[in-house]
Amino acid sequence: MKEIVKRPEISGMLTFPISVKQPGPRESLLQCFIKRKRSTQTYFLFLSLTQALADDGKFLLAARKFRRTTCTDYIISLHADDMSKGSNRYIGKLRSNFLGTKFIVYDGLPPHDGAKMTKSRSTRFMGSTQVSPRVPAGSYPVAHISYELNMLGSRGPRRMQCIMDPIPSSSIEAGGVAPTQTEFPLSSGESFPSIPFFRSRSSCVEKTLTTSQSQSQSQSQSQSQRDGPLVLKNKSPRWHEQLQCWCLNFQGRVTVASVKNFQLVATPPAGQSGPQYEKVILQFGKVGKDVFTMDYRYPISAFQAFAICLSSFDTKIACE
Repeated sequence: MKEIVKRPEISGMLTFPISVKQPGPRESLLQCFIKRKRSTQTYFLFLSLTQALADDGKFLLAARKFRRTTCTDYIISLHADDMSKGSNRYIGKLRSNFLGTKFIVYDGLPPHDGAKMTKSRSTRFMGSTQVSPRVPAGSYPVAHISYELNMLGSRGPRRMQCIMDPIPSSSIEAGGVAPTQTEFPLSSGESFPSIPFFRSRSSCVEKTLTTSQSQSQSQSQSQSQRDGPLVLKNKSPRWHEQLQCWCLNFQGRVTVASVKNFQLVATPPAGQSGPQYEKVILQFGKVGKDVFTMDYRYPISAFQAFAICLSSFDTKIACE
Protein backbone atom coordinates (compact mmCIF):
# COMPACT_ATOMS: atom_id res chain seq x y z
CA MET A 1 0.00 0.00 0.00
CA LYS A 2 2.79 2.43 0.89
CA GLU A 3 4.39 1.81 -2.51
CA ILE A 4 1.11 2.55 -4.29
CA VAL A 5 0.15 5.68 -2.34
CA LYS A 6 2.74 8.35 -3.08
CA ARG A 7 3.97 11.17 -0.86
CA PRO A 8 2.11 14.52 -0.98
CA GLU A 9 5.04 15.96 -2.93
CA ILE A 10 4.12 13.65 -5.84
CA SER A 11 0.42 12.86 -5.39
CA GLY A 12 -0.80 16.20 -4.05
CA MET A 13 -2.87 14.29 -1.47
CA LEU A 14 -2.70 13.50 2.25
CA THR A 15 -3.25 9.79 2.87
CA PHE A 16 -1.39 8.13 5.76
CA PRO A 17 -1.04 10.04 9.09
CA ILE A 18 2.67 10.54 8.36
CA SER A 19 1.61 12.67 5.36
CA VAL A 20 1.10 15.64 7.69
CA LYS A 21 4.86 15.56 8.44
CA GLN A 22 5.88 15.36 4.76
CA PRO A 23 6.40 18.31 2.36
CA GLY A 24 3.39 19.34 0.29
CA PRO A 25 3.04 19.26 -3.52
CA ARG A 26 5.56 21.13 -5.65
CA GLU A 27 3.25 22.42 -8.38
CA SER A 28 0.23 23.68 -6.45
CA LEU A 29 -1.02 24.79 -3.05
CA LEU A 30 -2.71 22.11 -0.93
CA GLN A 31 -5.93 23.66 0.39
CA CYS A 32 -6.82 23.28 4.08
CA PHE A 33 -8.73 25.27 6.70
CA ILE A 34 -8.55 25.87 10.45
CA LYS A 35 -11.48 26.06 12.85
CA ARG A 36 -11.04 27.82 16.19
CA LYS A 37 -12.98 26.91 19.34
CA ARG A 38 -12.61 29.90 21.63
CA SER A 39 -14.13 28.30 24.76
CA THR A 40 -11.39 25.64 24.99
CA GLN A 41 -8.66 27.54 23.11
CA THR A 42 -8.46 24.66 20.67
CA TYR A 43 -7.68 24.76 16.94
CA PHE A 44 -8.55 22.08 14.37
CA LEU A 45 -6.90 21.63 10.98
CA PHE A 46 -8.93 20.07 8.14
CA LEU A 47 -8.08 19.13 4.57
CA SER A 48 -10.51 20.75 2.11
CA LEU A 49 -12.43 18.14 0.13
CA THR A 50 -14.23 20.58 -2.17
CA GLN A 51 -13.63 24.04 -3.62
CA ALA A 52 -15.80 25.58 -0.89
CA LEU A 53 -13.95 27.87 1.51
CA ALA A 54 -14.94 25.69 4.48
CA ASP A 55 -16.60 22.33 3.84
CA ASP A 56 -16.84 19.43 6.29
CA GLY A 57 -13.26 18.53 5.42
CA LYS A 58 -11.01 15.70 6.58
CA PHE A 59 -9.58 16.12 10.09
CA LEU A 60 -5.77 16.29 10.15
CA LEU A 61 -4.44 17.89 13.34
CA ALA A 62 -5.56 19.61 16.53
CA ALA A 63 -3.79 22.07 18.83
CA ARG A 64 -4.57 23.46 22.26
CA LYS A 65 -3.20 26.57 23.87
CA PHE A 66 -1.62 26.36 27.35
CA ARG A 67 -0.60 29.59 29.07
CA ARG A 68 2.55 29.61 31.19
CA THR A 69 4.06 32.23 33.46
CA THR A 70 6.73 33.24 30.95
CA CYS A 71 5.51 31.69 27.69
CA THR A 72 2.63 30.05 25.82
CA ASP A 73 2.58 26.49 24.47
CA TYR A 74 0.45 25.09 21.67
CA ILE A 75 0.46 21.28 21.85
CA ILE A 76 -0.18 19.70 18.43
CA SER A 77 -1.75 16.24 18.22
CA LEU A 78 -3.11 13.75 15.69
CA HIS A 79 -6.20 13.32 17.89
CA ALA A 80 -8.73 16.05 18.68
CA ASP A 81 -9.33 14.82 22.25
CA ASP A 82 -5.80 13.79 23.23
CA MET A 83 -3.56 16.79 23.90
CA SER A 84 -1.04 15.16 26.22
CA LYS A 85 2.62 15.48 25.35
CA GLY A 86 3.06 11.94 26.63
CA SER A 87 0.58 10.46 24.17
CA ASN A 88 1.66 8.62 21.06
CA ARG A 89 -0.64 11.03 19.19
CA TYR A 90 1.60 13.97 20.12
CA ILE A 91 3.65 15.18 17.15
CA GLY A 92 5.01 18.58 18.16
CA LYS A 93 4.45 21.94 19.79
CA LEU A 94 4.75 25.69 19.31
CA ARG A 95 6.22 27.82 22.08
CA SER A 96 6.14 31.63 22.29
CA ASN A 97 8.08 34.13 24.35
CA PHE A 98 6.36 36.33 26.94
CA LEU A 99 5.46 39.09 24.44
CA GLY A 100 4.22 36.70 21.75
CA THR A 101 6.68 38.10 19.20
CA LYS A 102 9.03 35.12 18.90
CA PHE A 103 8.12 31.45 18.51
CA ILE A 104 9.90 28.11 18.18
CA VAL A 105 8.31 25.10 16.49
CA TYR A 106 9.37 21.76 18.00
CA ASP A 107 8.96 18.43 16.23
CA GLY A 108 8.46 15.29 18.30
CA LEU A 109 10.65 13.39 15.82
CA PRO A 110 14.13 14.23 14.53
CA PRO A 111 13.59 16.10 11.24
CA HIS A 112 16.87 14.87 9.73
CA ASP A 113 19.90 12.74 10.52
CA GLY A 114 21.96 14.20 13.35
CA ALA A 115 19.18 16.46 14.68
CA LYS A 116 19.73 17.48 18.31
CA MET A 117 16.96 17.34 20.88
CA THR A 118 16.56 20.18 23.35
CA LYS A 119 17.04 19.33 27.02
CA SER A 120 13.88 18.72 29.00
CA ARG A 121 12.75 17.06 32.19
CA SER A 122 11.73 13.41 31.95
CA THR A 123 8.35 13.99 33.61
CA ARG A 124 6.11 16.83 32.47
CA PHE A 125 2.69 18.11 33.38
CA MET A 126 0.34 19.17 30.59
CA GLY A 127 -2.84 20.61 32.07
CA SER A 128 -3.76 18.18 34.86
CA THR A 129 -2.27 15.10 33.17
CA GLN A 130 1.07 13.69 34.28
CA VAL A 131 3.11 12.44 31.36
CA SER A 132 5.05 9.21 31.61
CA PRO A 133 8.74 9.44 30.70
CA ARG A 134 8.43 6.05 28.93
CA VAL A 135 6.73 7.62 25.91
CA PRO A 136 9.34 8.52 23.27
CA ALA A 137 8.47 12.18 22.67
CA GLY A 138 11.31 14.53 21.76
CA SER A 139 11.67 18.27 21.22
CA TYR A 140 13.59 19.06 18.05
CA PRO A 141 13.50 22.73 16.96
CA VAL A 142 12.46 22.92 13.30
CA ALA A 143 11.45 26.57 12.86
CA HIS A 144 12.01 29.98 14.44
CA ILE A 145 9.29 32.58 13.87
CA SER A 146 9.66 36.27 14.66
CA TYR A 147 7.29 39.21 14.31
CA GLU A 148 8.75 42.66 13.78
CA LEU A 149 7.57 45.97 15.17
CA ASN A 150 4.92 47.34 12.82
CA MET A 151 6.35 50.57 11.41
CA LEU A 152 3.18 51.29 9.39
CA GLY A 153 0.93 51.94 12.36
CA SER A 154 -2.21 50.19 13.58
CA ARG A 155 -3.63 49.85 10.04
CA GLY A 156 -0.55 48.17 8.66
CA PRO A 157 -0.04 44.41 8.33
CA ARG A 158 2.22 42.35 10.55
CA ARG A 159 5.77 41.68 9.40
CA MET A 160 7.07 38.19 10.07
CA GLN A 161 10.00 35.94 9.27
CA CYS A 162 10.30 32.15 9.56
CA ILE A 163 13.64 30.34 9.60
CA MET A 164 13.02 26.69 8.67
CA ASP A 165 16.05 25.11 10.36
CA PRO A 166 16.12 21.61 8.76
CA ILE A 167 15.06 22.75 5.25
CA PRO A 168 17.88 23.97 2.96
CA SER A 169 17.19 27.13 0.98
CA SER A 170 18.08 25.19 -2.19
CA SER A 171 14.97 23.02 -1.69
CA ILE A 172 12.82 25.49 -3.64
CA GLU A 173 15.03 25.18 -6.72
CA ALA A 174 14.54 22.59 -9.44
CA GLY A 175 15.79 19.28 -8.08
CA GLY A 176 16.09 20.60 -4.54
CA VAL A 177 15.20 18.25 -1.69
CA ALA A 178 13.75 18.79 1.78
CA PRO A 179 14.03 16.17 4.58
CA THR A 180 11.03 13.82 4.52
CA GLN A 181 9.94 11.62 7.41
CA THR A 182 8.54 8.27 6.28
CA GLU A 183 6.96 6.76 9.40
CA PHE A 184 6.18 7.34 13.06
CA PRO A 185 8.20 5.39 15.63
CA LEU A 186 6.56 2.71 17.76
CA SER A 187 5.27 4.03 21.09
CA SER A 188 5.88 0.88 23.12
CA GLY A 189 9.67 1.06 23.32
CA GLU A 190 11.82 2.80 25.89
CA SER A 191 13.58 4.95 23.33
CA PHE A 192 13.35 6.04 19.72
CA PRO A 193 13.69 3.13 17.29
CA SER A 194 15.57 3.71 14.09
CA ILE A 195 13.63 6.21 11.98
CA PRO A 196 14.12 5.91 8.23
CA PHE A 197 14.05 9.01 6.09
CA PHE A 198 13.39 9.25 2.40
CA ARG A 199 16.60 10.27 0.66
CA SER A 200 16.85 10.98 -3.02
CA ARG A 201 20.07 12.20 -4.52
CA SER A 202 20.08 15.82 -5.57
CA SER A 203 22.86 17.92 -6.90
CA CYS A 204 21.37 20.87 -5.00
CA VAL A 205 21.82 19.19 -1.62
CA GLU A 206 24.34 16.36 -1.70
CA LYS A 207 27.12 17.52 -3.97
CA THR A 208 30.34 18.62 -2.37
CA LEU A 209 31.16 22.23 -3.07
CA THR A 210 34.76 23.18 -3.66
CA THR A 211 35.79 26.79 -3.91
CA SER A 212 39.00 27.87 -5.47
CA GLN A 213 41.10 30.79 -4.28
CA SER A 214 40.04 32.78 -7.33
CA GLN A 215 36.37 32.92 -6.25
CA SER A 216 35.26 36.25 -4.91
CA GLN A 217 33.94 36.78 -1.38
CA SER A 218 30.49 37.72 -2.70
CA GLN A 219 30.18 34.40 -4.54
CA SER A 220 31.12 32.53 -1.36
CA GLN A 221 28.50 34.41 0.63
CA SER A 222 25.84 33.67 -1.98
CA GLN A 223 26.67 29.97 -1.93
CA SER A 224 26.62 29.96 1.87
CA GLN A 225 23.11 31.39 1.80
CA ARG A 226 21.98 28.67 -0.61
CA ASP A 227 23.32 25.99 1.73
CA GLY A 228 21.76 27.65 4.78
CA PRO A 229 18.22 27.17 6.10
CA LEU A 230 15.18 28.28 4.13
CA VAL A 231 13.99 31.72 5.25
CA LEU A 232 10.37 32.72 4.65
CA LYS A 233 9.05 36.27 4.88
CA ASN A 234 5.60 37.75 4.47
CA LYS A 235 4.78 39.05 1.01
CA SER A 236 4.44 42.82 1.00
CA PRO A 237 0.84 43.97 0.47
CA ARG A 238 -0.18 46.97 -1.63
CA TRP A 239 -2.31 49.88 -0.51
CA HIS A 240 -5.72 49.98 -2.24
CA GLU A 241 -6.82 53.59 -2.59
CA GLN A 242 -10.51 52.85 -3.20
CA LEU A 243 -10.86 50.36 -0.38
CA GLN A 244 -8.44 52.27 1.88
CA CYS A 245 -6.76 49.10 3.12
CA TRP A 246 -3.74 46.86 2.55
CA CYS A 247 -4.42 44.10 0.04
CA LEU A 248 -2.95 40.76 -1.06
CA ASN A 249 -4.21 38.52 -3.83
CA PHE A 250 -5.39 35.31 -2.15
CA GLN A 251 -7.08 34.03 -5.32
CA GLY A 252 -10.49 34.09 -3.64
CA ARG A 253 -9.35 32.00 -0.65
CA VAL A 254 -9.73 34.84 1.89
CA THR A 255 -12.87 36.95 2.30
CA VAL A 256 -12.46 38.86 5.60
CA ALA A 257 -9.89 41.58 6.24
CA SER A 258 -7.71 40.75 9.24
CA VAL A 259 -4.28 41.61 10.59
CA LYS A 260 -3.74 37.84 10.87
CA ASN A 261 -3.87 37.31 7.08
CA PHE A 262 -0.50 36.64 5.45
CA GLN A 263 1.35 35.08 2.53
CA LEU A 264 4.89 33.71 2.90
CA VAL A 265 7.50 33.53 0.15
CA ALA A 266 11.15 32.45 0.18
CA THR A 267 13.79 35.09 0.83
CA PRO A 268 16.32 35.10 -2.05
CA PRO A 269 20.06 35.16 -1.32
CA ALA A 270 21.85 38.44 -2.02
CA GLY A 271 21.96 39.12 -5.74
CA GLN A 272 19.62 36.23 -6.56
CA SER A 273 16.19 36.37 -8.19
CA GLY A 274 13.83 34.08 -10.00
CA PRO A 275 10.22 32.86 -10.18
CA GLN A 276 10.81 30.43 -7.29
CA TYR A 277 11.04 33.43 -4.96
CA GLU A 278 7.65 34.73 -6.11
CA LYS A 279 5.71 31.53 -5.40
CA VAL A 280 3.57 31.63 -2.26
CA ILE A 281 4.66 28.75 -0.01
CA LEU A 282 2.07 29.36 2.72
CA GLN A 283 -0.99 31.57 2.87
CA PHE A 284 -3.39 32.02 5.76
CA GLY A 285 -6.51 34.15 5.97
CA LYS A 286 -9.89 34.68 7.57
CA VAL A 287 -13.17 33.57 5.97
CA GLY A 288 -15.46 33.60 9.03
CA LYS A 289 -15.58 34.47 12.73
CA ASP A 290 -13.62 31.37 13.68
CA VAL A 291 -12.74 29.85 10.31
CA PHE A 292 -9.47 30.44 8.44
CA THR A 293 -8.03 28.98 5.24
CA MET A 294 -4.49 27.56 5.20
CA ASP A 295 -2.85 26.64 1.89
CA TYR A 296 0.72 25.36 1.65
CA ARG A 297 3.17 23.76 -0.75
CA TYR A 298 6.64 22.16 -0.93
CA PRO A 299 9.02 22.28 0.90
CA ILE A 300 7.03 22.68 4.16
CA SER A 301 4.64 20.14 5.68
CA ALA A 302 1.08 20.46 7.00
CA PHE A 303 2.45 20.25 10.56
CA GLN A 304 4.95 23.05 9.97
CA ALA A 305 2.37 25.20 8.16
CA PHE A 306 -0.18 24.65 10.97
CA ALA A 307 2.36 25.64 13.62
CA ILE A 308 3.27 28.83 11.74
CA CYS A 309 -0.41 29.75 11.42
CA LEU A 310 -0.99 29.12 15.13
CA SER A 311 1.61 31.81 15.88
CA SER A 312 -0.64 34.32 14.12
CA PHE A 313 -3.45 33.77 16.66
CA ASP A 314 -1.39 35.04 19.58
CA THR A 315 -2.00 38.64 20.68
CA LYS A 316 0.90 40.89 19.67
CA ILE A 317 0.46 44.35 21.11
CA ALA A 318 3.92 45.49 19.97
CA CYS A 319 3.27 44.43 16.37
CA GLU A 320 -0.14 45.98 15.72
